[in-house]
Amino acid sequence: MNFLQQMKNRYTVKKYNPQGKIGAEQIAELKEVLNLSPSSINSQPWNFIFITTPEIREQLAEASYFNKEKVLESSHVIVFQVMKNPEEFEKQIEENLPEGSVNYYRTMVKPKGEDAIRSWMGHQVYLSLGVLLSACAAMGIDSTPMEGIETETYDRILKNDSYETLFAVAIGKRADNDSNHPEVTPKRRLKSEMVIVES
Repeated sequence: MNFLQQMKNRYTVKKYNPQGKIGAEQIAELKEVLNLSPSSINSQPWNFIFITTPEIREQLAEASYFNKEKVLESSHVIVFQVMKNPEEFEKQIEENLPEGSVNYYRTMVKPKGEDAIRSWMGHQVYLSLGVLLSACAAMGIDSTPMEGIETETYDRILKNDSYETLFAVAIGKRADNDSNHPEVTPKRRLKSEMVIVES
């Protein structure tokens, strides 16, 4: 199956099979995929937390609104976090990136102020979400991106002090009775001519 067909087949899973566990080899591959995610100037202002402790998963589920069952029943939950402190971020890139990249940040991003810096860093994390969802489609792993979570509560539970939660992704195997499966609820997109433009 080619990649286009894989993307046609993927959809946002609403109900998981609790017995549908993803193997350690595929999880290791997804971790490497996330580590290879692109970001502006290779800034990488992120952490990707793979939830492995059942007690933490249960706590996160209670802070996940209508996504509670997905958190509990999926094979794995991955929490995407961004660096909180622009000063810590600048120190990180000074220590890890070439001078040209650091200068780009200092001249093109930093002068716009803290709110713009935080927004820019968040955009980089969302790039990695697209990479993960595409990788899952290619690997035959079902997935659900979740913004419907209490991010501040996630932060208190995870205690990753230099980072804050933006969103999470549940992965696993869909349940046979998942109502969002395209055979039940057909996939809907705008017509391509409305969104693909040539100039």
